Amino acid sequence: MSNGDDESADGTDDGEPDAEREAESEPAADADVEAFESRLDATENALEDAATEADLDAVEGDVDAIETDLEDAEIPVPEPDDEDEEPEDPAEPLEDRIDELRDGIDDQRGPYGEDVADATSEAAGTIRETRWTRDGDPAVVEAVSAFLESAEEELGVEFPIEGDETDALGDSVESVGETAADGRLDADEDAGTIAALLDAVDALDSALGDAEEWGDLEIAEQFEREGFYDRLTAENRKDFPPELGVVRIAEAEHDPERILMALEHLDSDFMQENCLDALRRLGPKEAFEPVQALAKRRDVPAIEVLGKIGDDRALETLVDFVDSGNPPLQKATLRALGEIGSEEASQPVANAMADEEAAVRSVAARALGLIGDTRAIEPLSERLDDESEAVRVRASAAWALVRIGTERALSAAAAHDDDRAYTVQLEAEKARDATA
Repeated sequence: MSNGDDESADGTDDGEPDAEREAESEPAADADVEAFESRLDATENALEDAATEADLDAVEGDVDAIETDLEDAEIPVPEPDDEDEEPEDPAEPLEDRIDELRDGIDDQRGPYGEDVADATSEAAGTIRETRWTRDGDPAVVEAVSAFLESAEEELGVEFPIEGDETDALGDSVESVGETAADGRLDADEDAGTIAALLDAVDALDSALGDAEEWGDLEIAEQFEREGFYDRLTAENRKDFPPELGVVRIAEAEHDPERILMALEHLDSDFMQENCLDALRRLGPKEAFEPVQALAKRRDVPAIEVLGKIGDDRALETLVDFVDSGNPPLQKATLRALGEIGSEEASQPVANAMADEEAAVRSVAARALGLIGDTRAIEPLSERLDDESEAVRVRASAAWALVRIGTERALSAAAAHDDDRAYTVQLEAEKARDATA
């Protein structure tokens, strides 16, 4: 008996219930995945058989087509049996295979003339940038000559060496790469030539690796070859280690070069301290860059050397330390800024007169006196007039005013010639005498 629903003889609904439609969609998805897998299998076989760049281009075109079709395909992601599991996207393994195919294509391509250019450029850079020893230099020349001979044989082009300087040697090596990459070599037809050139570059790299460079030598041997010990004699060899004796002789002879050699290569605290002490006494301009590098690491002795050198280029580094909250660092920095004497530092130094440490305020006042900026007269006078200020700070302010030496500065200091603090009174008397 009919209840009004359309029902077939076997009891199924002609309208195809949702459950049945979902069941029918799953084979379709599986079929899509199988179709992509079949295409990928065929493409992998084609890649294995590829013998030329054209073959690889064709394989790459197939991979592009598969990737585009996969992006356009709607492959449903089935729900996992366990609700705690992450659903697995059937497209992901296919995407991984596409990536692997692209890697395989890249691996099989070339080599090209451009690869020779890249390799020779690296070798030329090694030749130019390495400091070779006197034994290493001829070995480099010999290695480059052998490489150029091989390149001439493969390319039928002469590559002369315009001298034995490293720049000239590097230029000759690079010219081989430039020639190989100028379009004359085909990746298929000239594969043997390209491979032979790359083998020649490998041999050059190996020979360069065997050539003696400066860094291969022990420090003592480097010093020996540089003549570092030449000034040591039986009569003046008094210090141990002997490098200390060299530093002391160099200081006495006003020769910063050997001191800087020791500073660069001898990393013991003892020798670093002695080198910086010597440089602080000499204040040579040649020491600026290596000492600046140390000063950037908040090395107090190095900062002191920068003050003695007196180069304005140090300001950028030093002014950052003025308000560091580290009194020993602040005092060394303020002294250095005072010795450099640039008015560009006046404001940061003046700001330090408000530091919570009296010792820092005192050094800041003296630094302002050394700089000599007349804008500092007012803040210095205020410190001097402040009876609650520490005596050392007031005395430094008076000293700074005398050092600035203008009529207004001297008058401000001279007004304290009867000060209760003797050190202040002494500076005030100097100011009074200077204005008499």
